Amino acid sequence: MRAPSGLYPLRLTVLARPLVFGGHALARRLGKTGIPDWSVAETWECSDVPGSGSVVANGPLAGRTLRRVVADHPEELMGEGWAGEYFPVLTKFIDATGTLPVHLHADDETARRLEGQRNGKTEAWHVLDAAPGATALCGVKEGVTSDRLRAALEAQEFDAVLRRLPVRAGETVYVPGGTLHSFGPDTLIYEIEQTSDIQQHAMRWRMEDGSAVGDEEFGAHLDMLMRQADLEPRPDFTPGLGIVVGDAVERVFLCAGPYFALERWRAGTEEPVRHSFATAQVLTNVGLPVRVRAGEWCEELGRAETLLIPAACGNVEITGPADVLFGYLPDLDRDVHRPLREAGYPLQAIQSLGAGASAGAGSRLR
Repeated sequence: MRAPSGLYPLRLTVLARPLVFGGHALARRLGKTGIPDWSVAETWECSDVPGSGSVVANGPLAGRTLRRVVADHPEELMGEGWAGEYFPVLTKFIDATGTLPVHLHADDETARRLEGQRNGKTEAWHVLDAAPGATALCGVKEGVTSDRLRAALEAQEFDAVLRRLPVRAGETVYVPGGTLHSFGPDTLIYEIEQTSDIQQHAMRWRMEDGSAVGDEEFGAHLDMLMRQADLEPRPDFTPGLGIVVGDAVERVFLCAGPYFALERWRAGTEEPVRHSFATAQVLTNVGLPVRVRAGEWCEELGRAETLLIPAACGNVEITGPADVLFGYLPDLDRDVHRPLREAGYPLQAIQSLGAGASAGAGSRLR
C-alpha cells in the first residue's frame, strides 16, 4: 500500500475559516463534504502555516504534522536535493459569496524587513465558478501615485485607483507579492500561494466578524500597507496553455513562477490521467470522484478532496472521467518551460503564466 520509500499519498486535515465574505458554495456548488454547516469562507487544503498546519489523516503517518513529515522525509517528500524546513506551498478553496477586503501580501524582501517573516506571499487564483459579470480588483492603475493611492484608500474609493478585471470560470491570474487586490461577490476560487498568512488590508471593517475598525487603527493599517504596496504589477487573467497528452486527455498549465505552478488535467474514459513528476504534488479533485493509483496505493478521491503525493511516488494514474488540479514547487525549466517549448509555445506565451506577465517582473522567470 506504500511507495518503495515508505511514503504514500497523504490525506490531510482541512481547516475551515468562517470569515465574513464566505457562504455555502463550497458544499452546495463544489460538493465538498466534511466541513461545518455554518458559513465557510476558506478551506485550507494543504498548509504548513504555523498554528494552522495540516495533519496527516491516513496510514502509518496519521497524526503527524506536515511540518514533521517534511523534517523526517525531506527528499522523499519534496524531491532530490531538498533541504527546506517547511512545506513551501499553501492551497485553499475560497468562497467569495461576498466581496473580499481590498488587501495585499508583502513580497519576500518586504516580509523580512517589515514583518519579521521568512518569506512573503505571492499567490494565484484559479476561477472554478463565477456569476455573470463577476469582477476582481488587481493591481494599481497606471499613473497612480502613492499619494493619490493613499487618499483613495482613505476614502474607500477603490475603483478610482485599482484595476477592475472581468472574472471567468477556467481562467487564472498570478498575483505577485505587494499587489493590492480583491475579488467577489459570487466567485469560487482555488488559490495556490507561498506558505504564509501575512497581509495588510485597507478596510474599515474586520474580516473575522465585520466589526468596525477605529480611525487610529485604520490609519496604522494604511501606513503599513503603503510601505508594502508595489504599484507596478498589473496582472491579467489567462486561460492557460494546453497540451493534448493522450486520447481525450488534456494538460493545461494555468500558472507558473518561482514559488509554485498549477496545472489542470481533464480526461474522458478512453485513457487515464498519467502524470510523472520529481517534486511533491498537491492533487485536488474539482470534478466527480476519481480513482487514484500511485504504486500499490489505490483509493477513491472524492469531490473537492485533496491528496499530497510525495516526490518518491514518481507517478500517478487517475481513472477518468477526471478533472483535477496539480499544484507544486517547480523546477521551471524541467517542469514547465521544456514541455511547453516542445509543444511549440513561444517564450512570450510561457511568460504570460507567471512573473513575466507583470510589469517589472520578467527577470523572475528563467
